[in-house]
Amino acid sequence: MNLEEKIYQKLLQVPTGYVTTYGDLAKAINLKNGQRVVGQIMKNNPFPVIIPCHRVVKSDGTVGGYAYGTERKKHMLYKEGLKINNNKILYFKKNLFRF
Repeated sequence: MNLEEKIYQKLLQVPTGYVTTYGDLAKAINLKNGQRVVGQIMKNNPFPVIIPCHRVVKSDGTVGGYAYGTERKKHMLYKEGLKINNNKILYFKKNLFRF
């Protein structure tokens, strides 16, 4: 299994209504200081609906980027039940999935 597949497999564990961070996702596959690598892999996700890269956010709870635009990412998270204010997930710690 290559690096992308490992990351995508872990990301599939994040349930609807929850988010994870780039850093936590990297740690989950033992990729030390790999948050930027995770970000690049999310950016190149070939199956954005199937592999929910919109559920990966920054460690401070801000939404972060999305290949199809931040507004679309916020809308998708909102449709999954998350509340966002000023590009930040409200109740971030409560909605943070831990591997």
